[in-house]
Amino acid sequence: MAEKFSLKDHLFNPETVGRLAAEYAAGVPNFDPERFIREALSGFENRELLARMEWMADCLEAQLAEDFPTLAHQLEAAMPMPLSPAKSDDDFGHFIHGLPGILAVRHGLGEHRERALDLLHAATQRFSMEFYIRPFLNHWPEQTLSRLAVWASDENYHVRRLVSEGTRPKLPWAKAVTLTTAQTMPLLDKLHADPTRYVTRSVANHLNDITKTHPELVLEVMKKWAKAKRQNSVELGWMTRHALRTLVKQGHQGALSHLGYRGDVPVRAALTLGAESYKIGDVLPVACILKAEQDLPVIVDYRLMFARPQGKTAQKVFKLKVAKVTKGTPLELKKNHRLKGDATTFTLHPGPHRVVLQVNGVDVADAGFDLRPAD
Repeated sequence: MAEKFSLKDHLFNPETVGRLAAEYAAGVPNFDPERFIREALSGFENRELLARMEWMADCLEAQLAEDFPTLAHQLEAAMPMPLSPAKSDDDFGHFIHGLPGILAVRHGLGEHRERALDLLHAATQRFSMEFYIRPFLNHWPEQTLSRLAVWASDENYHVRRLVSEGTRPKLPWAKAVTLTTAQTMPLLDKLHADPTRYVTRSVANHLNDITKTHPELVLEVMKKWAKAKRQNSVELGWMTRHALRTLVKQGHQGALSHLGYRGDVPVRAALTLGAESYKIGDVLPVACILKAEQDLPVIVDYRLMFARPQGKTAQKVFKLKVAKVTKGTPLELKKNHRLKGDATTFTLHPGPHRVVLQVNGVDVADAGFDLRPAD
């Protein structure tokens, strides 16, 4: 059996720790790289990914200055070259370069706010500081937002992205921030016209977070941006679809209408699942035929209604197809859905399950099957 992939071992291992040690040895006088490697690796075994980063920060600061201004200077002196300015997307950086953010929070949050923010500005050009700007937003909201307002026009797109990503209401893995949409929306209003996809994706993800609490506000903002025409229409269209994706899955008619999909036109549908019973791990064939009395663009999703322990149920929405139904011509769609027992966001259990077909936010057909344990 192949060994299971370990992200923490992929990111933090003798090779990556050795590279980081070499950078500090080159930038900080009297830094002992062998000591750092030995101490860091010795503490990895029982620590998960983020805990390993905290541990490496412990090992690093043991060899750096105690006063924060000098410490910050040492951290900056050891930084590698900034990430390539020639790229425009998917250039997150390496986790080993997240340690300055940890130390900025530990030692700069209280009495050295401005110097710590300078450090984060430099560090985020090597690895995103989205986790580490958030304590400053909570502790010094107005002062940090004032700095972010300046960074929204920074020449480096990693800095501009941090303005959006660091203020996201529901940033994965991160601590919550106590900001309101009134505080963050002016930043997004500027960043939505950014020429870089890395930035606009973050803006769209930020808006998707907001849709979970203020859906109508996001729709108003998207309409305003479309009218302003400060962003390329193709890019703004992509951003809009990405920002409204959760609302689309929920069948939110306002979001679907904004995207050009009508829920008031009847669609006849037939849904088949191939068999009445499947085992965990099997492939479930989802097939449907759609008909309408007029040409109609459609977003077709399906909800898997699955059994939970103690007789409870839950659901998960999956994409099927973005297409067009032509009057007089049936639209046939198929998808093989793997019934994974250990999916990332939920676990399947034996019992009655159901698939509900959704077209433009409207439930049009459903079918059930019984899920059995894997062999």
